Amino acid sequence: MRLLRKLEFSGNPYLGVYGMACEAGVILATGIPVRQTREIGRVLDCEVVQTTLGGSTVVGSLAAANSEGAVVTDLAGRDELAAIARFRPRRLEHRMNAIGNNVLCNDFGAVVNPDYDPKAVRAIADVLRVPAEPGTVAGTNTVGSAAVATKKGVLCHPHLTPEERALLEKVLRVPVATSTANYGTPQVGACLLGNSRGAVVGSRTTGIELGRIQDGLDLF
Repeated sequence: MRLLRKLEFSGNPYLGVYGMACEAGVILATGIPVRQTREIGRVLDCEVVQTTLGGSTVVGSLAAANSEGAVVTDLAGRDELAAIARFRPRRLEHRMNAIGNNVLCNDFGAVVNPDYDPKAVRAIADVLRVPAEPGTVAGTNTVGSAAVATKKGVLCHPHLTPEERALLEKVLRVPVATSTANYGTPQVGACLLGNSRGAVVGSRTTGIELGRIQDGLDLF
């Protein structure tokens, strides 16, 4: 099935730590083999770019993007920004620079770590060109690692509260579902890469989890 595929990076099933996906494309860490990058591009039906950010390979933890732009760590260098120029990246000058862990976004909105100050929230909204609001997922501030959002659905940590669900639905404007991945890991944002056309999930993900992910992200 092209829409859903299991992979791992050198034995590591936490794909969302080493990559970031949106409608505009995929950013992956350097060092991931060509065969895997091509497969990810095929499943998500988009271009894949490889780079480091701040010299680090955990690029999924350091960037968040939608079709309008990308917010990246202020540690990113000029050459790294040039490598992902097609995503229109802008650095966020803030002490909480693990942007991918702290921002959950799609083409309609963004929910961000409530520890970001109003200036940072406005900057994130400006780059992504969507409304941005502070919020949590399952009581955790690191919304980007606890969930993944596309323009068709949001998949969240299973301990999501009704109040959190209501906020996500209001801001991101798509249905919200819950699941684990990688055989019971609740931080689904760290486990998979997805957009409206497909998803690549960690190799330890079970058949039951695959079904929930497929339903939650509306991959049919």
